[in-house]
Amino acid sequence: MPVRAEPVGLSGDDAHAVDQLRAAAERIGEECGKVIVGQKDVMELLLIAVLAQGHALLVGVPGLAKTLMIRTLADSMNLTFNRVQFTPDLIPTDITGTRMIEEDPETHRPVFKFLPGPLFANVVLADEVNRTPPKTQSSLLEAMQERQVTVAGVRHLLPDPFFVLATQNPIEQEGTYPLPEAQQDRFMFTVNVGYPSEEEEFRILESTTTASRERPQHVVNGPQLLEMQKLVRRVPAAGFVIRYAMRIARLTRPGTQDGEAPDPNVPDFVKKYVTWGAGPRAGQNLILAAKARALLHGRTYVATEDVKAVARPVMRHRIVTNYNADADRVTPDEIVNKLLALVPARSAE
Repeated sequence: MPVRAEPVGLSGDDAHAVDQLRAAAERIGEECGKVIVGQKDVMELLLIAVLAQGHALLVGVPGLAKTLMIRTLADSMNLTFNRVQFTPDLIPTDITGTRMIEEDPETHRPVFKFLPGPLFANVVLADEVNRTPPKTQSSLLEAMQERQVTVAGVRHLLPDPFFVLATQNPIEQEGTYPLPEAQQDRFMFTVNVGYPSEEEEFRILESTTTASRERPQHVVNGPQLLEMQKLVRRVPAAGFVIRYAMRIARLTRPGTQDGEAPDPNVPDFVKKYVTWGAGPRAGQNLILAAKARALLHGRTYVATEDVKAVARPVMRHRIVTNYNADADRVTPDEIVNKLLALVPARSAE
């Protein structure tokens, strides 16, 4: 029988790097806190997505500082930032770039020159991403998955690191194009941004209606962030933790399509309310996000509590509910909560 290799954990030489990562993360939180009031859970999820090389979709009503959160996070990391306002008339070359004819200064003959679009940045804010047609979304999908764009048959690599942090308005749906499931699956997280508390809203009004405005200081740069991402990948995850994440994802699949047999352990509420469940990418994102969270919380190994903490933002956009769920007002978050209560979180259970 083939021998399965055990995951390689962090070495003694990594201890200093782990301390540096935690210190940098704390400073990033402090710098972002100068501009963003509250929303600490949202900012932590955005930082986890960046450390785990994932993209994130922020969903919330207008006026909750979604755009400001993303810009502030990019500023604190000294990363290049571009914002694209997605509209129904946006075409692919508006975001990828285009070829222009210019005169060669030496030969004086016309030549094609590629002019990069706004996707050529470390952090791209796709504002109201669901307001653009499928053809433009497909170009964004290529950038998210392949870290490249194709213009006139020529591939152009995007800068590294590269993140798409998108926003979506859950209320105004006129003139919108629902994101295809394949594109939603490329987002590591769907983060729900809620209203601030009463005290937080007072501080927002107090700090944003004066002449002085705080600006975040640069904490890390691109090359340092790339090293932090490599460190996250080296965090060990025990076999039980991996199976725990895999089990959560597999139990969302009712197996009702094309005669596919469901997992015999799939609970009845999943069979009743779910049309499509999460694929293997959900398990990958659960583990990667849990690794990043473990480091942020002072651990050099992944625990099931890390998986549980990121389960809802990882899973909520990967579970497609049916008419029964709509009638009973059952949301994907409720389904994930029931699964977390059902699946044993310890190997002894």
